[in-house]
Amino acid sequence: MILETARLTLAPLTVEDAPRIYPFLSDAEVMSNLDQEPIEDPDEVERRVAYQVEQMAADEAAYWSIRHTNSGLFLGYCEFIDFDRRHGRAEIRFVIARDNWGRGFGYEAVTALLAHAASEGLKSLVASVHIGDHGERLLEKLGFKPEGYLKGSVHRDGERRDRRLYGLAL
Repeated sequence: MILETARLTLAPLTVEDAPRIYPFLSDAEVMSNLDQEPIEDPDEVERRVAYQVEQMAADEAAYWSIRHTNSGLFLGYCEFIDFDRRHGRAEIRFVIARDNWGRGFGYEAVTALLAHAASEGLKSLVASVHIGDHGERLLEKLGFKPEGYLKGSVHRDGERRDRRLYGLAL
C-alpha cells in the first residue's frame, strides 16, 4: 500500500531500492543509532533488501521507501517488524538520510505509518532508540511513552550502549 503525506510518498520497498538504501546502511553516523555496524558491501545490502521483500510477501513485516513527492528524492525508509498479530503489535523503525535530518521528514513519515497501523488493526507499537538519539524527541513528540531502559544492551565501537524502549497505544 502506498501512503502519501503533504510532502512524502511512502511506497513498498522493492529490490530496485537497494542501491538507494546502500548509502544509509554504509554511513557510520546513520548506523551508529541502529544495532549493527555499517554494511560496506553493496551486494550484502541487495541481499538484505531482497530478504525484506520476501518478508513482506509472507506478511511477516512491512517496509517502505520514503521519497519526496515533488522531486522523487529518496529520503529514507521505514518499517514494521516483529509483528505479533495475536496481540496486535509491532516494532516501528525509520531511517532518514543524514543530510535531511531536522527537516521534519521523519515526523511526517511516522505520522503516516501510525495512521496506517491503526487502520490495519494494530493496537500498539514499540520503538527502541539509543539514549540521547534525536529519535527520542521525535517519538515523544508523536505520543510514544518511555516504557523501559536497557542498560548496556548494545555493543558498538568497543563500548556498551544503553537503549530506551518506547510504546504507543493506538
